[in-house]
Amino acid sequence: MGEKDQLDKAVTDFIWNIVEIHSQLEEIHKGWADMLGISEPQWLILIAIDRLDEGRGVSGIAVATKLRIHPAFVTNQTKKLEEKGYLSRVTSTDDARFLQISLTEKARAEIANLSNKRQALNLTMFAGLDEASLDYLNKRLASIAKNSRLASQKLSIGVL
Repeated sequence: MGEKDQLDKAVTDFIWNIVEIHSQLEEIHKGWADMLGISEPQWLILIAIDRLDEGRGVSGIAVATKLRIHPAFVTNQTKKLEEKGYLSRVTSTDDARFLQISLTEKARAEIANLSNKRQALNLTMFAGLDEASLDYLNKRLASIAKNSRLASQKLSIGVL
């Protein structure tokens, strides 16, 4: 097998590993969502808001960008989450055209209640990897994600 063939095989193996991991993560997210009585996309929205919010709330556009989904879907789902008592949506003090979305105390408590299970799950998923290994892996994956966006853009405009 030539060097090019070996690289193609390694890339293909990597892609299929990512597909498998993605599938397993979807199942895990679905499990967390079921525990809260919400959908998997709603769970991801809650977690994205928790990750992005620095105390002033977060815009729906920031959530949509983080999750790579349409802002209208975020608006629709955040309204539903607000009705369930998981989110607070208030008009931005900087620009009245936008809402700032925050987790409610109910959402924070529910997420905190899951923390022991989430930590146990993380230990299972990342068994054998120390902090330095995870840091290295995250840096490499961030680089691949950036390059994948570029490759996708090139493909969509016909450069590749």
